Amino acid sequence: MKDMKELIKKLVEAYGPSGREEQIREMIKGEIEGLADEVRVDTLGNLIALKCGSGGGLKVMLAAHMDEIGVIVTHVDEKGFLRFAPIGGVRPLALLGGRVVFANGTVGTFGLEKREPENENKVPDLDKLYLDVGAKDKASVPVGVGDVACFQRPFADQGDRLLAKGFDDRIGCAVLIQVMRDLESSPHDVYFVFSVQEEVGLRGAITSTYGIQPDLGISVDVTGTGDTPEARTMAVSLGEGPAVKVKDGGMLAHPAVKDLLIETAEELGIPYQLEVLERGTTDAMAMQVSREGVPAGCLSIPCRYVHTPSEMVDHNDVLNAVKLLVALLSKPIELS
Repeated sequence: MKDMKELIKKLVEAYGPSGREEQIREMIKGEIEGLADEVRVDTLGNLIALKCGSGGGLKVMLAAHMDEIGVIVTHVDEKGFLRFAPIGGVRPLALLGGRVVFANGTVGTFGLEKREPENENKVPDLDKLYLDVGAKDKASVPVGVGDVACFQRPFADQGDRLLAKGFDDRIGCAVLIQVMRDLESSPHDVYFVFSVQEEVGLRGAITSTYGIQPDLGISVDVTGTGDTPEARTMAVSLGEGPAVKVKDGGMLAHPAVKDLLIETAEELGIPYQLEVLERGTTDAMAMQVSREGVPAGCLSIPCRYVHTPSEMVDHNDVLNAVKLLVALLSKPIELS
């Protein structure tokens, strides 16, 4: 398998908050050139690549979302400071001291209003924060109301452990691209969907699933872990294999899809974990309830510090996710 780290670095460092996925979409389109029989962009902006099967198989949809969380400018004051609103699950604790970048390359950092001494150690509300882009006054601000920014943070390779912003869900996008590279033949028509606007309501998966009408849907996304000090109890750890979703805050995985992922992993001796996520959901939820319903599940990459500028994954979990999906797609599938 070709080393994925160069691809991962390229994807995670790219700009692409929800609703502004143009740059990351073009980047992914370049990476998959020549790997699919058909590539198109739908009305909402999803990038959909079809690899046609040899016949007699299912219509399979794999989905990973291109977008990441961000902030949108709501006001610029006379001194050139910006007020903002969140796009997706932005938390104040993850912002102070961090940097963001806008589509035009403008970089800013977060500042905090003066607070009374009794409130200094409390987590501030988002409306007490502002963005500073180094402008001298309102006229010199290079961005304006409605412009969107995302975290700016370089990729760090720690050997097996990788650290970056945007693993949610550029790591899923990297998995899909590598599966496209490694999948030599399949009886199935496989639709690789790089979806938009997942962080604000699974919107890309809703529309793309409706159009594709798959027989089977699998999302590839991140999930939390329970392996850090005093973490929320959860039977998922970095480096123990990709996690087969059983349940999350939005869906119960289809039993046949869950079992299919488990059986494939066990046949090949691929390490895996079982995931029960108490909060949050993925594109699999949207797939599951499309039209009359789709058998759907999710293969998750364990990730620490989700929705911060420094998320962490294990490279082996990523590689094993690719192996599992390639093996699954290379054989006939029966859902019972």
